[in-house]
Amino acid sequence: MFHSALQRVALAVAITAALSGCATVGTDFGTPENVKDASFRHLPQAGTTGVQQAAHLPAQWWTVFNDPVLSRLEETALRDNPSVKAAAQRLVQAQEQAGLSRANQRPSVGVSASVSNSRTSAETSQGIALGGRSIKGNNYAVGANFSYELDLLGRVRRLVEASDAQALAAEADRDGVLLMLSSQLATAYWQLRGLDAEMAILNGALGTRQESEQLVTARFDAGLSNELDVSRAHIELANAKADLHEVQRQRNLVEHQLATLVGASPSAMLTAATATPAVLPAPPAIPVGLPASLLSQRPDLAASVATLRAANAQIGVAEGAFYPSVSLTGNFGYASEALRNIGESGARQFSVGPLALSLPIFDGGRNQANLAIAKSRYEEAVANHETRLLTALREVEDALSDVQERQLQGEAQSASQTAAARGYLVARARYERGVSTYLDVTDAQRSALAADRAAVQINTQRLLATVAVARSLGAGWQPSAQLAAVSIAK
Repeated sequence: MFHSALQRVALAVAITAALSGCATVGTDFGTPENVKDASFRHLPQAGTTGVQQAAHLPAQWWTVFNDPVLSRLEETALRDNPSVKAAAQRLVQAQEQAGLSRANQRPSVGVSASVSNSRTSAETSQGIALGGRSIKGNNYAVGANFSYELDLLGRVRRLVEASDAQALAAEADRDGVLLMLSSQLATAYWQLRGLDAEMAILNGALGTRQESEQLVTARFDAGLSNELDVSRAHIELANAKADLHEVQRQRNLVEHQLATLVGASPSAMLTAATATPAVLPAPPAIPVGLPASLLSQRPDLAASVATLRAANAQIGVAEGAFYPSVSLTGNFGYASEALRNIGESGARQFSVGPLALSLPIFDGGRNQANLAIAKSRYEEAVANHETRLLTALREVEDALSDVQERQLQGEAQSASQTAAARGYLVARARYERGVSTYLDVTDAQRSALAADRAAVQINTQRLLATVAVARSLGAGWQPSAQLAAVSIAK
């Protein structure tokens, strides 16, 4: 009898599995339309032969700068930064949540054991029917039970699909945190090196002004100058010292930022200046690729597509509430008054079923409202994805424009720097020969210093623009096989 019952259950499960393979609630996910732009507007004119190629940066993209200090800081930050650890734990939570959803696709099996002692009342109708006697004794029981929801139309499969997509979105979000952290650190690092270069220039200007002050004082003592020139020399020297302290203040703040990015205390961070602080490296060229390739290059866009897939699957889950839900339960075990007889064949007990069917007839519009909410959330996700895609395109165009214009600005500033340096030499020579006043020297000094500082600041901005290009293109991010499959799913 028990075996025939099992055969009937197996037949019911087989028929249900066949039916469930024929139809699935909801619609299969298809990625939204990609970017139709042929190329970026501000692509560099040189090297256009490689424009059609996708951007290929190494996973450790910061190595293109060939700076060992930067590489060391990046590796430390990716290992020790608290935000990276938090993002990793969010990914673990999303993956375990997906595991909970997948558990709904499998039967639930449990075992139980119980011991009880009971006595019925002799004064109840049952006791009177037994002649005024009560029933008492021990009860021992062991057994197993199971329950299983038959996924007729794929509601559970859609729920699992949504959870898996949310886990993939969490994975891409984690990768986005890594990308943002590495780009923030590279930005802060080059800001620091730019300030080091500016301090080197100011230190040189400070030495020049000290020499000028000594020269003017000597000429004043010899009766070849006046007290106004001496005052101007003192003013310029004091201004150079004040500017140096201001740049040092800015450097301290950037150094503190670097410390927190690498997960260290600000007071414990010390990034010494390079051997030639006034010389900044030339920014490396970053391969750009096509606008359409951004979907496979940026983790935030991959996360957006995964979120779309999850929202689409949730529509199927909401639709599944309109259809019947079928569940099967059963148990098998042994029960006996005496523990020694618990294994006897007569102590065996089992039940298969019920095979329960639940069909919503009237729910006051609850299911319809849930379906409308799911569809609205999907449309919201589509709109958010379009916004993120446009933002990504704008970030790339902004960064490319900065690279282009900063290069032209640097070339113009170089000419200004050369002219200002020459002007200072001429003004000083004329002053030493007594042809002009010290006011001309002061003006020339200010112009030369301003030109030198502007040149360093522009070179720093060129490096920062290069970092921005790398970040806007997703740097060296490579999606996992699952994320790549979601991005190209149709």
